[in-house]
Amino acid sequence: MRFLIIRKADKNTEAGVMPGDDLISAMGSYNQELANAGAMLDGTGLKPSDKGARIKFSGGKPTVFDGPFAETKELIAGYTMIQAKSKEEAIEWACRWPALDGDGEVELEIRQLYELEDFAPSEGLEQHKALQAQLSAKPPQVNTYLFFNGQCKEAFEYYAQVLGGKIEYSVTFAECPDPTQNPPGWEDKIMHICMTVGDRRLMASDTPPGHFEEPKGFFVQLDMDTPEEADRLFNALLEGGQVRMPLQQTFWAQRFGMLVDRFGTPWMINCNQPV
Repeated sequence: MRFLIIRKADKNTEAGVMPGDDLISAMGSYNQELANAGAMLDGTGLKPSDKGARIKFSGGKPTVFDGPFAETKELIAGYTMIQAKSKEEAIEWACRWPALDGDGEVELEIRQLYELEDFAPSEGLEQHKALQAQLSAKPPQVNTYLFFNGQCKEAFEYYAQVLGGKIEYSVTFAECPDPTQNPPGWEDKIMHICMTVGDRRLMASDTPPGHFEEPKGFFVQLDMDTPEEADRLFNALLEGGQVRMPLQQTFWAQRFGMLVDRFGTPWMINCNQPV
């Protein structure tokens, strides 16, 4: 079951008074406790009603009224969406709300959300189910796999440092249980390595001579948040490498450049954010 814990507005929230560090920390601990229990689904605070609007329909025609709104006690200052087994469990979570909020004078309201299973079967319900499945579907994760001629370990240690990544695991040829996959002289080389960079994976291996041809004609693109970060990363990866296209402003990006690093890996650095 899903429930909303609704935090009612008061004169401070409507005046835009921001919470202090102590309350921010207390709410963070509360939300972390919810998350650790697998109960936290969503939650945020709302800006004062003078930043919002109401739309009233009459005869099917909308009329817009800008805030603020006078009925402070009827307004919402924020909400936390949780998952609970019962209303009683939801109430128990709400009773743990940080006492620092509103100097201990806070009003909460608990409302259970409708689930699709609550409605009688119909053609319209099937449409809603299809939409819900569409919204919850995740696209396949695209990962990049690199091949090295004996420099895989050194390259990934360097990439972890430059990209801020974390090497999750690494297997050498000597650790492979299949001896036919252990080419002579390559025992200490990497058969498979995986590094996470944010929510993405970068994987690689050393390719012994004669196993298969080295892949050609590929680039690894990195999309950066700021021009400064694009500049830093381009220069870091360029150490000992070669420029294919200088990092510069183009008609499609604020920063775009291409290089091949000292390990032979080609990179495209891209940033579409304003300078």
